[in-house]
Amino acid sequence: MTPVHFTFSSAFMLGLTGLTFHRTHLLSALLCLEGMMLSLFVALSLWALQLSSISFSASPLLLLAFSACEASAGLALLVATARTHGSDRMQSLNLLQC
Repeated sequence: MTPVHFTFSSAFMLGLTGLTFHRTHLLSALLCLEGMMLSLFVALSLWALQLSSISFSASPLLLLAFSACEASAGLALLVATARTHGSDRMQSLNLLQC
């Protein structure tokens, strides 16, 4: 495993462990998801550069667009839950309530 592969896989795994272990606030969960998406974006961009193929050059941009949509939807959910529940703590959110 090259140092570049190790760096991006460890960045993704750090985001995944942060998502699983530090789930007290919705904002920290969203930041972990964003870190995972950014590590995937950089790894996919470097992979497309190494292949130097035209067919793979649109993949990082598509992933970046999905990441931006995910971030905006997450922030909208964060604002909505902070307004309705008063905080962004995951303990106060109940999925069974309407």
